[in-house]
Amino acid sequence: MNRGSSRPASMAGVSLVEMMIAMVIGLLIMLGVIQIFSASQTASRLSEGASRVQENARFALEFLERDLRMAGHMGCVNDQAHIVKNLGDPVNHLAAATGSGSPLDFSVSIQGFEAPNTAPGNALTLGGTWTAPTLPNTIKLSPDPAGGSDVLVLRFLGAEGVPVNQIAFASNNSTITGAQGPMARVTKDGVANPTLFGIADCGHADIFAGKLNGNTVEAAGVNLSRYTAQPTGQTMLYRAESLVYYIAPNATTGVNGLRRARADSSGNYTTNEEVVEGIENLQLMFGLDNTPVIGLATPPAGNITQSAVASGVTTDANATGAGQWLRVGQVKVGLLAVSPERSSSVAATNRPSVLGVEFAPAATNDVRYRSGYEVSVALRNRLFGN
Repeated sequence: MNRGSSRPASMAGVSLVEMMIAMVIGLLIMLGVIQIFSASQTASRLSEGASRVQENARFALEFLERDLRMAGHMGCVNDQAHIVKNLGDPVNHLAAATGSGSPLDFSVSIQGFEAPNTAPGNALTLGGTWTAPTLPNTIKLSPDPAGGSDVLVLRFLGAEGVPVNQIAFASNNSTITGAQGPMARVTKDGVANPTLFGIADCGHADIFAGKLNGNTVEAAGVNLSRYTAQPTGQTMLYRAESLVYYIAPNATTGVNGLRRARADSSGNYTTNEEVVEGIENLQLMFGLDNTPVIGLATPPAGNITQSAVASGVTTDANATGAGQWLRVGQVKVGLLAVSPERSSSVAATNRPSVLGVEFAPAATNDVRYRSGYEVSVALRNRLFGN
């Protein structure tokens, strides 16, 4: 009878040492997986932050470029040409002193205000205290402009006009009747009840306050009888634009964004909206025609030979200052864009620069991605020969 070992083979197992080794190997693998996941998450967050910054900067530049190109538009004859013709156009029927900075001063189509210590060669520290530009008392913005960023003011007639079919003048009031379908052009971009209008042909231009009623505009106390309705004349009706672009913090997130304010016929910026989030800083430089004083005897040469910040163009708030802003034929725009959300845990080591203004890293890392963007915009209504 065989009395060999009765221990079944199925009872064989691993020893305690083997189990500990397997646990250590498993922990190492899990640690590697966690590290890979963490690195992947960080890279994804950084990539998303960079994408948001690029997207926001692109939209912001698109808004600015579109409206900058309209500066000087006064119908089929631009503002420089009106000055050279010396016929008193454009006529402004709104109360605004020339060069005063009033939202209703359409003698100045483009104007800038420089934030202190933001000229090329200066440096700003992120998270520091920056000073906002000084604005005329007539420009009242809410929320207030953020420090360290320039402010851009634009005034022009809208890109699309409405053919004028009839003009009536009675009891010191003018009534303009526009073509039924195209009349919708004066309410584009969400401006349901415009109150600022312009009328122009290829000889004259007038800016006035009006009330829209269907396809007619009533202008109280304004004589527009010098214009001839189509098809005899070339008269077009436009919505007049008085805009301010500036930087201000978002009330909810606290992150700076690009804002656009639109004035009405009373000179108040009744519409003020954040058009693009995550734009931390705005810098401007202006290219000037080499004709020092543009007028009947000295027309613009069309050569941009000088570039200056807003305070270098002029600080005069009078007719002399208005004449200097008339020289602007090009604008360089610089934006510092920041990711709206935290995008990296790594402290920033680069120093982004915008139009010669350098931004030093903050003492405390806010883990947001930043990048600078620049573009040069020619004012097409002031191009030589236009």
